[in-house]
Amino acid sequence: MSTTTTTSFDLPRFARATEERDASTQLSMYSPQATVIISDRITQPGSPRVLRGSEEIKGWIEEVTSRDMTHAVEHPVSDDTGAAFTVACRYPDGTNVLCATVLELEHGCIGRQTVVQVWDEHVRHETEHKSFGAPDDTREFPNGRAEILSVGGAEVGRLTLEPGWRWSNDVKPIAKTGSCEAPHFQYHVGGRLAIRMDDGTEMIAEPGDITSLPSGHDAWVVGDEPVVVVDWYGASNYAKTS
Repeated sequence: MSTTTTTSFDLPRFARATEERDASTQLSMYSPQATVIISDRITQPGSPRVLRGSEEIKGWIEEVTSRDMTHAVEHPVSDDTGAAFTVACRYPDGTNVLCATVLELEHGCIGRQTVVQVWDEHVRHETEHKSFGAPDDTREFPNGRAEILSVGGAEVGRLTLEPGWRWSNDVKPIAKTGSCEAPHFQYHVGGRLAIRMDDGTEMIAEPGDITSLPSGHDAWVVGDEPVVVVDWYGASNYAKTS
């Protein structure tokens, strides 16, 4: 039998804040030591994205609420120990995202949240020709930049990282997470990039290499040559300020 406290959790308030993209209200309803577990096609159940504590959860909520999409909370249910609901989201281009959420409560706050999310993946049969010489978006950050192209219904990024760049020094203050939570599938064009996963696995990627990295890692430039990578995952929101 659960011994969780029966302090009331205001689910309608949380749902309203979700629909209104009110990040501060949402964050105020989490325990400072809360955990969020997210599973989807990229961060699958065997290796989900895990956020721990207010700062990491804040970064996630602010990133989600900054997206140009609608949120509709549906099928809410709750009792004194937990709550659950779905969120139907839609981008202006018609892409749909569906999230199912289960909340475990502690003293009337969210102590643990489990999220499972899926989204439309459109295959566009159109001829397109674009160049990183004229990117759709450029994001500058200390010792580097990300150039983003929207093509074929997806976003591809070219990251240029100067000697001395390190994710934990130069991008962490923007991402506001303990380690890089963006998964990557990338081709290494130039330079040498050291990568350390949260589980301790380390590697150095060199020109001609391809790396597939799940969430949870740090990385830094090795040597005096800039690193250039082309990234098919993780570029959409990389180093994106809210």
